[in-house]
Amino acid sequence: MQQSAVPELAHTHTRPIHWVATATAVAGVVALSSVLQPHPATAAQAAGPEGRTAPVVTTAPDPADVHFPIDCGPVKAKVQKRVSGDLDGDGRPETVVVVHCDAPMGTPPDAVYVITHAKGTGEPRVVATLLSPKTRNSVTDFTLSDGAVLATLLGYSTSDVPSCCPDVKDKAKWQWKDGAFVRSTPAGTHTV
Repeated sequence: MQQSAVPELAHTHTRPIHWVATATAVAGVVALSSVLQPHPATAAQAAGPEGRTAPVVTTAPDPADVHFPIDCGPVKAKVQKRVSGDLDGDGRPETVVVVHCDAPMGTPPDAVYVITHAKGTGEPRVVATLLSPKTRNSVTDFTLSDGAVLATLLGYSTSDVPSCCPDVKDKAKWQWKDGAFVRSTPAGTHTV
């Protein structure tokens, strides 16, 4: 062991008085922290059924456990795309999904659904259908901007056009207005 070139200092040796001083300081910090507590929370939650408080949900609903109103026969519904954000201005995010049947062949039509948390349980559920699969559209360029859902829709000019080859391209915009989702065509878009 190498010897120190500095002479030994008196405070480098612990004595009982050092332990008493440390214990007194720790006790003072504990006592002071028990006196200085933060103010109690004042936010109130809405009462749910039977007087229970409803869970406060701040995360977007997950579509994994949602049953979608699309008839897929023997195959399952598949979520192709999803975006999340506050669409109705209530401070809670919704999830918008593009869903189609997971068919092994062909081009199954897409549907667009809005999912939110159910009041009382917080479980995710479908609250709106923005695009029905009956329209035979496919959805591309799916985004959320300023509380509006934007999409490019590929469709068919007649029922004679094969499902593989959509011949119509259109833009769609859905926005929450007066308690419902309203569809419009963004400015500067045209059907091809």
